[in-house]
Amino acid sequence: MTTRVTRVQEAMHEAGVDLAVVGPGADMAYLTGARPHPDERLCLLLIGRERLAFVMPALNADEVRAQTDERLHTHADEEGPEGALRAALADVGAEAAVELAVEDAMRSDFTLTVQEALPGSRTRRFGELLAPIRARKEFDEIALLRRNAAQADDAIRAVAAYARAGVTERELANVAQERFRSLGAQPSFAIVGSGPNGAFPHHATGDRPLQEGDAVVVDVGATWEGYCSDITRMVVVGEPSARYLEIHAVVDRAVAAALAAVRPGARARDVDRAARQVIEAAGYGPRFVHRTGHGIGMTGHEPPYLTATSDVVLEAGMTHSVEPGIYLPGEFGVRLEEIVAVTASGCVVLSDLPRDPIVVPVSP
Repeated sequence: MTTRVTRVQEAMHEAGVDLAVVGPGADMAYLTGARPHPDERLCLLLIGRERLAFVMPALNADEVRAQTDERLHTHADEEGPEGALRAALADVGAEAAVELAVEDAMRSDFTLTVQEALPGSRTRRFGELLAPIRARKEFDEIALLRRNAAQADDAIRAVAAYARAGVTERELANVAQERFRSLGAQPSFAIVGSGPNGAFPHHATGDRPLQEGDAVVVDVGATWEGYCSDITRMVVVGEPSARYLEIHAVVDRAVAAALAAVRPGARARDVDRAARQVIEAAGYGPRFVHRTGHGIGMTGHEPPYLTATSDVVLEAGMTHSVEPGIYLPGEFGVRLEEIVAVTASGCVVLSDLPRDPIVVPVSP
C-alpha cells in the first residue's frame, strides 16, 4: 500500500497536483486497504504531496482503524464534517491547495464540499494519475483474478448443467449467482440473452423461456477478495444450426486474432483492429457494435479500454477482457469473452473453459 501511495504522490509532483481527493470505493481500498461504508456522510482520503489523512464519519472510525494506520479526522453527525475537513487539509499540507485531482466516481456533493473549502481551486480527474498505476497489476492481484476466473468458469458450467428448453433466462441467471455465492463470491451481474434477446449486448435478463434452437448469451461475473471476474460463453438448445456455427466460428477467430495481438508495446487499438478485421472480412462488421475489451481488476470495467481509437500502450501486468461479438437483430447474438493478463511476450488467458458452443438438451 505504501508503494502505491508513493507512486501516486510521484505522479502528483509530475503533474503539478497539490491534493488528491478519493471517496469510498475501489481506489481508496487499493491505496489504503480501507473499505468504509459509503453513504451521504463526508468520507474522504486526502493525499497531499508528502502525507495523507482521512476525513471519516465517527461511526465508521473504529472499523477503518482496524483496516489502516493512516490518520483519521472524524466528525459526528450532530457537528457536520467542516471541522474535520479543515483539520485534514492542514494535516496533509493542502489548506491552500490550488490544483486538485478528484476521484472520477466520487459523489458530486463530496466534490463540491472540497471545492467550497478551497475556493479558487482547479479540479481534474484523479483517474489520469491513478489509472496507469492500477492498470499494471502486481503478482498477487493476477493470482486473485485467476482464482476469480476459475469461479466464473464454474458458474458457466452450473448454468450449462441447468439449461434446457423451458427454463427461463432469469432462472439461469439465478443459477449462476447461487453458484458464485456457494464459492464465497458476491455476484455482480448475470446477463442471459436467449434467442433474439441475445442480439442485445446488454440484454436485461427476463422471463423468456429457452426454446429449441435458441443460442443463449451467458455473461456473468462476481467479486471475490475485492477483485472481479467476467466471462461470456454461448449455450445452444438442441443441435446448432449451420448459420449459428458459422457466426460462432467467426467470433472465435476474432478472439484468437485479438489474443495474438496482445503483447507489451502493442496499442489497445491494435488489439481492437485485429478482432474487427476478422469480423469485417466475414461481412459482419456493422454487427460488431462495441469495443473489443476493457480492463478488469478491483472494478469490472477499468482502464485500459480496447477501442478502435485508443493509443494506450499495453504493458506487462495489465489485465483486460477480449470479447468481440456479432449481433443479428431478430435472430441471435454471439459473444465470447476471455480475461487475459499481459505477459513479457504476449498474454495468458485466465479461464480454462473452452469457447466451443455448449449444447444442451431440448426437452424440459
